[in-house]
Amino acid sequence: MSLSNKIDFALIIDVKNANPNGDPLMGNRPRTDFEGLGEMSDVCLKRKIRDRLQDAGEEIFVQSDDRKTDDMPSLRHRAESKDVGLGKDAFTAKADTNETIKRACEKWFDVRAFGQIFAYKGKGGKGDGVSIPIRGPISLQPAFSTKDVSISEVQITKSVSGEVEGNSNKRASDTMGMKYRVDEATYITYGAMNPQLAQRTGFSDDDAEAIKNVLSRLFEGDASSARPEGSMSVRQVVWWQHNSALGQYSSAKVHDSLRYLLDDEGKFDASALSNALDGLQPQIIEGF
Repeated sequence: MSLSNKIDFALIIDVKNANPNGDPLMGNRPRTDFEGLGEMSDVCLKRKIRDRLQDAGEEIFVQSDDRKTDDMPSLRHRAESKDVGLGKDAFTAKADTNETIKRACEKWFDVRAFGQIFAYKGKGGKGDGVSIPIRGPISLQPAFSTKDVSISEVQITKSVSGEVEGNSNKRASDTMGMKYRVDEATYITYGAMNPQLAQRTGFSDDDAEAIKNVLSRLFEGDASSARPEGSMSVRQVVWWQHNSALGQYSSAKVHDSLRYLLDDEGKFDASALSNALDGLQPQIIEGF
């Protein structure tokens, strides 16, 4: 059975001396908008949700290269593999598209949650390629900081004489670079789960519960030199479950009920939030 009731949610994320989401076009400097607010893209957040679901034993289609559970070199190989995918017959012009969508959603959690586009060229230029779009029921906004972020820049040595120059014994020069971090900030992101779209992918109440369980642990097992252990954490998850598939309020009104209560430190009055929307009580889950 697919998702019964509409769900809205929000994450309050604390960052201290870490790079939450580097911008590759800016030398991996932390992302900011034109007003100076820190930003984490929705793609970045979905990547972390996928990783935590994978840690929990769920089958994930879009896997990070360093976390792969198979030896597939590309998404196409994974999709068309007989062992870990659906087989090549599912992605030909002659295939039953609805059946391919059904099987892909049943197999991979992230496909039925976030959707996926299977767009593959035909073999030998025969024009028998496919493009199968799947629209997922979960939408997730980019996370923005509650106030302007302060970014520190540190010059670092990226390599230490890793090679010699030519045939001589002269050591090559060290490679210098820059490392960036957000000193301290609080980021907020909002999301929603749509029961109408869940009917097509088979996203269920149990799947929603699995997402809720991993959100509070979003940055566990995600450490790197840019994000040391303990430098990023989910402070709170706010979860609104409506009493119907259509929902008692629009997502905009639900999210604004929290947004208008937040101060510059990302704190809010829980009792005021509980009384903000008549008949819709939020569940406040403390971070791990």
